[in-house]
Amino acid sequence: MNSVSDFDELWDYNDLVKTEKDFRELLPESRASGDPEYHTQLLTQIARTHSLRRQFDEAHSILDDAEALLSDKIPVARVRYLLERGRTFNSAGEIDAARPLFEEACDLARGIGADYHAVDAAHMIGICETGDKALRWNETAMDMAEASPDARAKEWLGALYNNTGWTYHDAGEYHCALERFEKGLAWRVERNDPVTIRIAKWSVARALRSLGRAVEALDMQRSLLAEHESEGTKDGYVYEELAECLLILGKADDARPFFNLAYHELSKDAWLKENERGRLDRLQRFGKL
Repeated sequence: MNSVSDFDELWDYNDLVKTEKDFRELLPESRASGDPEYHTQLLTQIARTHSLRRQFDEAHSILDDAEALLSDKIPVARVRYLLERGRTFNSAGEIDAARPLFEEACDLARGIGADYHAVDAAHMIGICETGDKALRWNETAMDMAEASPDARAKEWLGALYNNTGWTYHDAGEYHCALERFEKGLAWRVERNDPVTIRIAKWSVARALRSLGRAVEALDMQRSLLAEHESEGTKDGYVYEELAECLLILGKADDARPFFNLAYHELSKDAWLKENERGRLDRLQRFGKL
């Protein structure tokens, strides 16, 4: 394994410890390769395994090592360094520090024709922004992905449909959100990935609930519950939506156990505990009524 495209295939976002281990096993080879582009990009991705686990000090330390190796001769490595430094700041809630890094990454990536990373950077700017600015950046990222001849760049479209849908949803434009979520679901179905299809279905159902179509939303969430049960998996977000739909439909007794299950699962999430305390308190409270 001696190329960037090879090691990028090692990513397993469901097992970050294994991904870090696999990347680190390549470090001796990358150091000996005499290819600073390869070695520096590898460091940025090791850093990302830490930022995704909210190990921000470790991520920044590895990114410091990568930064020391940067030069004009390895522009893609610089783009990826900027992206991961920005993501580390963003995940830590330091949005003002993250935004200019993503903007620089986007400009540099577009200048060198690195479409995949340019779309990545544009979509990260959208995440940093809110309201109309977020929508504009997500639309820009979608336009870039759709126009690119790079098949990898087009792989961003599923995430972009999802992000734009949530931006519309947060703005209370539920019909627009549903339209985006349905496009995202169709895109995922074409690629036949059961995990991402389930997430896309959940988003469609969530928009239906916001539109007052709780019966339809409940049916979709029940279908998702059946899929999880058949595979022996649990999803706190599905439990939460089942509970909320049942509550809307006047079935508080039926909702209660799902509120309990949702609280049990979602209270394990460090991000929710830090940022959505009121939401978790609601789940706990309604699970006891």
